[in-house]
Amino acid sequence: MENLALIDSFSEFKDDKLIDRVTLMAILEEVFRNALKKKFGSDDNFDIIINPDKGDLEIWRNRVVVADDEVEDPNQEISLTDARKIEPDFEVGEDVSEEVKLVDLGRRAILALRQNLISKIHEHDNTTIYKQFKDLIGEIYTAEVHHIRHKAVILLDDEGNEIVLPKEKQIPSDFFRKGENVRGIIENVELKGSKPTIIMSRTSPDFLEKLFEQEIPEVFDGLISIKKVVRIPGEKAKVAVDSYDDRIDPVGACVGMKGSRIHGIVRELGNENIDVINYTSNPQLFISRALSPARVTSISIDEENKRAEVILKPEEVSKAIGKGGYNIRLAGFLTGYEIDVFREGVEEDVELTEFADEIEQWVIDEFKKIGLDTARSVLDQDVEDLLKRTDLEEETILEVKRILKEEFED
Repeated sequence: MENLALIDSFSEFKDDKLIDRVTLMAILEEVFRNALKKKFGSDDNFDIIINPDKGDLEIWRNRVVVADDEVEDPNQEISLTDARKIEPDFEVGEDVSEEVKLVDLGRRAILALRQNLISKIHEHDNTTIYKQFKDLIGEIYTAEVHHIRHKAVILLDDEGNEIVLPKEKQIPSDFFRKGENVRGIIENVELKGSKPTIIMSRTSPDFLEKLFEQEIPEVFDGLISIKKVVRIPGEKAKVAVDSYDDRIDPVGACVGMKGSRIHGIVRELGNENIDVINYTSNPQLFISRALSPARVTSISIDEENKRAEVILKPEEVSKAIGKGGYNIRLAGFLTGYEIDVFREGVEEDVELTEFADEIEQWVIDEFKKIGLDTARSVLDQDVEDLLKRTDLEEETILEVKRILKEEFED
């Protein structure tokens, strides 16, 4: 009876951990065999009989009867005298099966059994969770905010699994309250020790792509394919789309009447500005579309170095570059070309890198961040505008403009 009582006490883990009884019994056998090895040195001569329906377990030790003075291994052999205490008609050379009661293992061994069982069940659960979420990598998942930390938000799903949304995987405008639901993609699952760490992301381009699949039926059905997605999370994104059916306008289908279809995606991403662009294999046309809303006058491409020189009317340049240089930067990411913008009618210009002896590299890099990489592109900008768009001081901007101006005056 003590075997049954112990198994019943162990079975409480089955309900807590949602582990099936057959798996529980397999873990039980492994735990008991480890205990037998520890106590008797080997478990080879033990039979463990488990009844999954009743939750009962029996342990039998099999030994060979030997003469009283010939017992060399008490675990494998039993003396004739001891054997006849079990059954009076045993003879030397016969096999004896004797039930081992849990009490025979000792109280400390039973406590260790319980602890080992807990450990094995946790290990099983962790392996199951790891496999489950490994299959969900790249998929949208929803979980509830459980705890807000400085470097991460801890989420819990309906099954109590812990999911980590690191600060760097959050959209800058994200603001979370405890108890609210959060959507993102499962980006990675790591095993740290035996415990899986599930990482969610809201900044990945894959999240935006999956939102398109979820919100736009033609994308979900495969009528519209998403060729590429690039993002500056919370600021701007560009999505290149194509259709296998000439009757379908992929951009119109994704945006919807007056933006009705894409509005929910924009709201989910903290009002991120999303440009949907018709994909084409023609690089010149693709670059022209990628620089929208700017209207391009002409494009020349250096295919070997993956560079494109784009000529625009002066009033179109700021549109091509965009706020913070986001538009031209994303156009480059989307097309795979480094894009240089030139004003129509301005023949003479000089790359900022030519001024490296007079202007520090970090200052040049600040201008490049917002798409200004030539002397005239900087000179054409107002000082106030440059102060807003860069981390440069007014004194530095004025000095740079002076150096660049001298170049053209000379």
